[in-house]
Amino acid sequence: MLSRSFALLAVVAVSTSSVSAQGWKVPPEPIASQIVAMPAPSVSLSPDRRFLLLTYREPMVDIEVQARPHRKLAGSRIDEASRGPQLGLKTQRLVLRDLSNGQERELTVPAGHISNVSWSADGQWLAMTRATDQGLELWFANSGDGAAKKVVGMHLNAVLGSPLQWLPDQRSLLCRMRVDDELPAAPAAPAGPNIQQASGRRAQIRTNRDMLTSEYDAQCFEALGRSQLARVYCPSGVYQEYGEPGLITRASASPDGQYVLLSKIERPFSYLVRWRQFPQRTSLLAIDGDDLGEVASQPLLERVPIGGVQTGPRSVRWLDGHPHTLTWTEALDGGDPRNEAEWRDEVKVLADLPDGQPQTWFKTAFRFRGVQAAADGKLGVASEYDRQTRTERVFLVDVTDFDVAPVVAWERSRQDAYGDPGRPVSTTTAQGKRRLHQQDGALLFSGSGASREGNRPFLNRWTPGEEEHEELWRCADGRYETFVDLLDDDRILIRSESRTEPPNYVAVSLSTGERQPVTAFEDPRQQYAEQIHKELIRYERADGVSLSGTLYLPPGHKKGQKYPTLVWAYPQEFARKSDAGQVRGSPNRYVGFSRSSHLWLLHAGYAVLDGATMPVIGPVRTANDTYVDQLVAAADAACEMLVERGVTPRDQIGIAGHSYGAFMTANLLCHSDLFAAGIARSGAYNRSLTPFGFQNEERTFWEAPEVYLGMSPFAHAEKLEEPILFIHGEDDNNQGTWPLQSQRMFAAVKGHGGTARLVMLPHESHGYRARESVLHCVAEMVEWMDTHVRKAQTDDVSTPADPGRR
Repeated sequence: MLSRSFALLAVVAVSTSSVSAQGWKVPPEPIASQIVAMPAPSVSLSPDRRFLLLTYREPMVDIEVQARPHRKLAGSRIDEASRGPQLGLKTQRLVLRDLSNGQERELTVPAGHISNVSWSADGQWLAMTRATDQGLELWFANSGDGAAKKVVGMHLNAVLGSPLQWLPDQRSLLCRMRVDDELPAAPAAPAGPNIQQASGRRAQIRTNRDMLTSEYDAQCFEALGRSQLARVYCPSGVYQEYGEPGLITRASASPDGQYVLLSKIERPFSYLVRWRQFPQRTSLLAIDGDDLGEVASQPLLERVPIGGVQTGPRSVRWLDGHPHTLTWTEALDGGDPRNEAEWRDEVKVLADLPDGQPQTWFKTAFRFRGVQAAADGKLGVASEYDRQTRTERVFLVDVTDFDVAPVVAWERSRQDAYGDPGRPVSTTTAQGKRRLHQQDGALLFSGSGASREGNRPFLNRWTPGEEEHEELWRCADGRYETFVDLLDDDRILIRSESRTEPPNYVAVSLSTGERQPVTAFEDPRQQYAEQIHKELIRYERADGVSLSGTLYLPPGHKKGQKYPTLVWAYPQEFARKSDAGQVRGSPNRYVGFSRSSHLWLLHAGYAVLDGATMPVIGPVRTANDTYVDQLVAAADAACEMLVERGVTPRDQIGIAGHSYGAFMTANLLCHSDLFAAGIARSGAYNRSLTPFGFQNEERTFWEAPEVYLGMSPFAHAEKLEEPILFIHGEDDNNQGTWPLQSQRMFAAVKGHGGTARLVMLPHESHGYRARESVLHCVAEMVEWMDTHVRKAQTDDVSTPADPGRR
């Protein structure tokens, strides 16, 4: 079996005789005009809860922006001119809405590539960056009158993350300024080979793209990433430099503003991992810039075990509730989850800066996830997580007394959606820190409220020491509403929508239930949304596992009419059967579609079963041993349900997915006769090309070759007889889904006489952003379904065919 499968690795490239030259396609109306319609603005509530910031952006970027040259270095895509990330959507307008009177004022910031928008804690100022060909500008805007001002004489550097942070005084920022190092000249000819060396120790690294490949790349990364730390005063723009420039990855001020925690990347670099895994030195600076010494040192992280963590201090940060106390975590199991250990992690604190000694706070049996202080500065909520069992444990700690033992609040399956108590609600302090909100000692929790009928989000109050949670608010019947934030002691801000009404924001009184609309955004697609039938469907797999999906029927549907149908899915792994069968999602969400959504097919006359659950159940380490069998069983159940409900003829069902969903699509076409055709977008199909794990698979190829090959559609390409459309971004940088995956899979299908089409989108990554690419992608999907699913013929649609297994 293995020798035959390995032989498939030698499939040759497709001949160029099948290549056709053509331009961008556009899907039929009304799809095309809806895709490019202006979206509603994004919304941000100011920390003082007085204003909403409405950000109006263009619908999609032009292909010229997407194609703009950028450097791919150490896992980042860098716009060389602005010293920041690859450019995306342009912001057209920034508007402040006063919640007290509904009045609006526009910020006088020029339109452009605006990002890193950050409020001062009192809501008086907004800081932001604006990318230009001259550099990354820093702007201040006043919420009182909307007046904005550019800081003259400096540019920021966002290559290694957000370049600004408000200091505790909330009138100055800690910024990373651009250092205008000249880029090295590209060598006319190589000075020698690029060499890597293994030292005899394991370094099991998953497949990454955009890595450094040469010393020239390394020098470019240094030149583009180096920045100078500075304190910038608002609104004057006067600034003061701190310390020496370097590859700064983090600069974080202590809660009292006396110290700065500074992390810098150091050599040696790596050709295998991203910059976050490069060696880093974390030091302590006084607020005047004096270096007070090293706090922690991160080595090159090439040898972290699969599913594990680094050894030594990790996640060094300030402990809120203290003026300047540091906390960090150290692994007690060598960082390897396979090692038996009573305790996985140890949490330490260092209180007496700069010359104190660290002490142990507590230890955790699972991997530590973090701690957050409450408003009283004494209570803390912490959590730990066991990936093997998907178990989460939440416990309470005293952040003022490190000798008090933690108290477990609850332990549960992280995948148990029905039993999820939610996540604690936090608010911003006057110093700009986020703390858990408290009401007479009680904490607030917001959650999705999953149930058999769909999600009904909630806001609950919980007093530590009590078992029950008190419900304060829950989503209204027939709607989908989510908690956004607190407005005051009685009112909350929610986001509310229904199947036919687009999302808008509403203020709700917790005491009376009174609702006051805050926004009235319209959607040009609403007339079509009102005509689409949407229904949450539940059904069962042959082994008794409960499944679900959302069924959409096209506009103008008639009772009893059958439609060609697309099933869209994404497999998920579960440790427990009971968790896998739970319903997630809501039938009451607005029928609105994003960019290259598969739901646009509704307007071409197709039914869509969206989010059809494809659970893979079993222990984390061995669940994939039965991946294909469970996948086919779930797909079979979905098809049976669609046929029995009279939605579609048996032979007019297509299957599709993106990323891991594309992997699923190719597998189902290889191992079943359930579908007329498939659409696979940005997938991976040959797991020998991801040999050190993928998704939740922790075994290597050499530990479980039969699983890797059994799950690889590439190794079974001779079985793939139904037509399949491959779409992939030529510049995909997602881990594992390299463009080569689709190219090789297409060649394998073609080599065995199958029917396939390969569409490579220029300059696109894992998701598709450019207007031209999105329109073309949807056009290809519609054409493929029209050709291979709608036109599928049947002799007797009243007699379901036996799907069978090959």
